[in-house]
Amino acid sequence: MKNVIAIFKAFRYSLSGIKFLLEERAFRQELYFGVMIFVTEILRKTTRNNLWLLVFAYTIVLITEAINTAIEKTIDRIGPEYNDLSKKAKDIGSAAVFIAIVACVLIWIFG
Repeated sequence: MKNVIAIFKAFRYSLSGIKFLLEERAFRQELYFGVMIFVTEILRKTTRNNLWLLVFAYTIVLITEAINTAIEKTIDRIGPEYNDLSKKAKDIGSAAVFIAIVACVLIWIFG
């Protein structure tokens, strides 16, 4: 029973994180991007394999954005003053999202 309660608590924490992500502009923009590419691919009648490849690539974009948001919020929690290491951490998180988006777009174009 204790394990079941732990699973439900973890599920609630995850839902809370998703709710927070939906309040973030960048995450919402990526959701809109996803709607656009999937509607386009469905209208193009892409193959099921290509669609699954695109779903996988797009999921990586959303995961990367979630991790980037966590990094940014943690840095912001530390303090508002400028710090070179904080800037590097935020820039690297942003670069990770950019790389994931580029990979997704390339799969979308050439998939």
